[in-house]
This record gives sequence, C-alpha cells and structure tokens, in this order.
Amino acid sequence: MHIEHVDDASDPRLADYRNLTDTALRRVQEPRGGLYIAESSKVIERAVAAGHVPRSVLAQERWVPGLERVLEDRDAPIYVVSDSVAEQVTGYAVHRGALASMHRPELPVLGAVLREARLVLVLEDLIEHTNVGAAFRAAAGLGADAVLVTSRCADPLYRRSVKVSMGTVFQVPWTRIDNWGTGVEEVRAAGFELTALALSDDAVPLDVYAAARPEKVALLLGTEGGGLSDTALDAADAVVTIPMRGGVDSLNVASAAAVALWALST
Repeated sequence: MHIEHVDDASDPRLADYRNLTDTALRRVQEPRGGLYIAESSKVIERAVAAGHVPRSVLAQERWVPGLERVLEDRDAPIYVVSDSVAEQVTGYAVHRGALASMHRPELPVLGAVLREARLVLVLEDLIEHTNVGAAFRAAAGLGADAVLVTSRCADPLYRRSVKVSMGTVFQVPWTRIDNWGTGVEEVRAAGFELTALALSDDAVPLDVYAAARPEKVALLLGTEGGGLSDTALDAADAVVTIPMRGGVDSLNVASAAAVALWALST
C-alpha cells in the first residue's frame, strides 16, 4: 500500500472513478473490466475482510488513517484528493470518505452456493439496484443462507447496490442463474421447495405456510409492479402471500423479502 496525492481531476490514475453517475456506462464497463466500486470506509473494510482485492482507493485526507489500517497488507495505492477533486471526478459529493476500485471475484457455481443452505432468496429480474441492495441486507440480517439472481437482475456489485446493502453483498453467498429453467431444476434437485411470493387467488398466507415450512425453501421474488414472471410462477411448488391491510395489496420487493425471511427463519 502506498499513498499518492492527486490534484488534477483529469489524472488518468483516477479513471476507474470517473462518471459514476452514468449508470448505463458503469453497467457496461464494470463486468467487462472485472471491477466494481465499493463506497465508504466501512464497506471497503467489509469487502477486504471477505477476501476481495482492491485495485486502488480514492479518498480525502481525513479518511486515510482508517484506510491504512484496513489496507496495510494490500498492494493498492490510495489516491488522496480534495473534496472538490473528488466531486469533479465522480460527479457527486463524496460524503462517505472513500471509494475503492475492487477486482470483481469469480462467482461460485450454483451447487456450491446451495450445498449448506436451507433458506435461499431468489431475485428474478429486479432492475433497481437499490432494491437488490436492500434485499441482500434483509437476507444477511434475517437468516437467508444464500441469494440467487437471474441473468437480467441488476448487479449486486454495482456501487448503489453495495452502498444500500451496507456491504452485506460480501457477507451472503450468492451467484447468478444464467439459465432460468436449468437453474430452477438444480435448486429443486438440491431439495428446495420453490416458493413464490405473489398475489394469487390460491396463495397461502405467509403465517400459515411458515408454521409448517419445508426443511429447505427457495423464496422467489419478482419485479416491482409486474411481480414474478409466468415462467417463475409455473415453476413454483407453492405460492405464498403476505396478508395486507388498509387497502394496500403489496409491499416494496425488498420489504416483502424482509417480512417473508423473518417469518420463515423464526
């Protein structure tokens, strides 16, 4: 680890941190380049503790001592910049102290993620990074053993997902299901009951289902508004709903995940 002071926002050493507000650009660049951005000292610490490798860190001077402790055994430069340079580079005010450009780890195979799991969260095609991050935080805090995301689901390692999750994307084992049909059958073959959380006339109330839950449950959740696809509902072994009041028919997907995980883990 070494410290380098950078005074010019156009310095090529800061290229990983440029234009972070351009979501479309980051979604193209990060998977191709094998990088993701971790934001805040706490999140960077959690990423490093999980074995993720930083390529570099961008930070203001006041945050350097804490980062030195976290990165003391890492071969990664800390680029120290002023508040104004940080904002010029990233396009927003960096209030959380630091950003780290992290090497993206190779995803584990599905079988390895399922091997020791009993309660799994399956996110089908969630497009909002904040919902993905919040769902991971619920999974970490409420007893899910793993999270599976479909091929079109927003990236759990995108900066906003990581930020909203408070770094729990590094804590919960996860991987992608590239082929929905094949992936679902592998989950079922591992002994899981596929349980869809959805509005349906024949849906079982969550408390009733939880009272006699199977040993292994894979909880399927879909997008805001549209919910789970017909393909997912057809694949489900059971459909469960959260009883609602006040004329409200459903919750935000991350909130629904939290409620369902709490019920199924108690």
